[in-house]
Amino acid sequence: MPPPSTAAAVSSIIRPTPPPALSFHPVPLPRTRRCSAGAAAASRLAVARAAASGARGGGDAETVFFDGGAHYGDLAANLLLGLTLLWLPLTLAAVSRAFILRYRFTSRRVTVVSGLSGADRTDFPYSSVTSVVVVPRFVGEWGDIVITLRDGTKVDLRSVPRFREVADYCRSMAAAEGSLVVS
Repeated sequence: MPPPSTAAAVSSIIRPTPPPALSFHPVPLPRTRRCSAGAAAASRLAVARAAASGARGGGDAETVFFDGGAHYGDLAANLLLGLTLLWLPLTLAAVSRAFILRYRFTSRRVTVVSGLSGADRTDFPYSSVTSVVVVPRFVGEWGDIVITLRDGTKVDLRSVPRFREVADYCRSMAAAEGSLVVS
């Protein structure tokens, strides 16, 4: 057999192949119910009061009192001040706090999740808490919480929304565990 000509080989490579037949079947999404922000906050507060008073329903059930990141006002204020070059490093810190940091206060422990992938996680029970100090920021809209542990470690939680409620909850849970040092 004679070898194929180069023109025939090139035309077979360049010739487009037809696209595969694809079909699209839309799947309806299940309906969800939304509750108002006030109802959600009221239910979280009721759970917190029940847990603080020692009425833990379900025995081993862990209830979440607060789960969230840094206050949005901290990010907004730092972005405005970031227009000056002098404040730019603090703005970058606020942006990283807003997108990377998460706090969770449950009926059993405090969890701090950080890192780009959320791999840096710190958990400690209320039985290891010896003191809780709050520092208000921006006219008391948000604040920092400094928790001192039994081994002397200080955990600094920055820009926590509802910081007074969260600190009071942490104090009451630590007092219920018997580890809080009263000063």
